[in-house]
Amino acid sequence: MAQLKVQQTKSKIGTKANQRETLRTLGLKRIGDVVIKEDRPEIRGMVQTVRHLVTVEVVGGE
Repeated sequence: MAQLKVQQTKSKIGTKANQRETLRTLGLKRIGDVVIKEDRPEIRGMVQTVRHLVTVEVVGGE
C-alpha cells in the first residue's frame, strides 16, 4: 500500500483551532517535521484541511 510523506512547511501560528488540532493529530509539532502515514481517505482529508501548511509526497507502493 502506498504511503504519504507529510512535511510541515509553515507555522501554525495564526491558524484556526481545527487546523492546529489536525497538525497535532498527524504528528506534526514544528516546521520541518516529517511523518509517514498510510494513504487512506482519513489521512487525505486531514492533509486537505492543512494543505497550505504542509507538503505531501507519495512514497512506496504501486
